Amino acid sequence: MAKPVPRGARAEIEETVAFEHTLAKHHADFPPVYSTPDMIRLMETACYFALQPFAEADEISVGTHVNVVHKAAVGVGTKVKADAVMESFDGRFYTMRARAWVENGDGVAIELGSGTVGRAFVSVSKFMERMKARQG
Repeated sequence: MAKPVPRGARAEIEETVAFEHTLAKHHADFPPVYSTPDMIRLMETACYFALQPFAEADEISVGTHVNVVHKAAVGVGTKVKADAVMESFDGRFYTMRARAWVENGDGVAIELGSGTVGRAFVSVSKFMERMKARQG
């Protein structure tokens, strides 16, 4: 079982938007802007890094729910940052406060999205055994 995770455990990551992160990647009629699923992926990755130092043995944290609002669009070449902070714990479930933003030329943060992400620790080996059993 994971070590206790203190409230406030956090991580911050960043990526530069590439074409593969845009809506246009999925359909030519869509604009080449950062997609909501990619913003959420970045936020979830920040959550993973915030919790991973508390994992034991072959544990990782996995997402259990996402409640996120996407507020602004950015295009290819934009550096997007995301952070996650552990907010609360209930049984085996962690609620992370997550956000994504860009900084304008003056260093002012412009929020792209924010919300909560639920996570739980799982043993990778046990998880894979359960997956195999479900596939029959």
